[in-house]
Amino acid sequence: MKNDNLILSEDGKILIGVKGHYAVNEVIPDGVEMILYEAFRDCISLQSIDIPKSVTTIGDGAFYGCESLQSIDIPNSVTTIGNSAFEGCKSLRSIDIPDSVTTIGWCAFSDCKSLKSIDIPDSVTKIELLTFFNCKILQRIYIPDSITTIGDRAFKDCEFLRNIDIPKSVTTIGDGAFYG
Repeated sequence: MKNDNLILSEDGKILIGVKGHYAVNEVIPDGVEMILYEAFRDCISLQSIDIPKSVTTIGDGAFYGCESLQSIDIPNSVTTIGNSAFEGCKSLRSIDIPDSVTTIGWCAFSDCKSLKSIDIPDSVTKIELLTFFNCKILQRIYIPDSITTIGDRAFKDCEFLRNIDIPKSVTTIGDGAFYG
């Protein structure tokens, strides 16, 4: 399916960006393997995105500032969610992170002020710094036994996060991880 609103690499494997930042409901074509750095940055009208099973990497800042994005299903082909990938997605209420994901970058979900709960898959070993910073209404997070490190300010200003089970596998909790 051809999408004239998207800018792709010549071979069609890398999604480089979107024309004009006026995307609302987008379907990424099958065959795309990587959503590049800031591909949808500040597409404030983007409400939904369909990511095909061919994608393995969601690049740094790929959806940064997509204020209208409410939910996203990440296919189980994705292994990496880059730094600030969903930072500032203020309407994001839910996200399913599949077991294929091994890396969630720093600030990946910072300032997702509508996010209420999240399950981190067993395939991830570290919650990076500022990963969920300022997720104001985050109430529940599942941290698996695979996690060994919770980074600095990882959950800072998560005002509604009241109870959290930290597994015995966690050996390092960074400065201000749960402050605020």
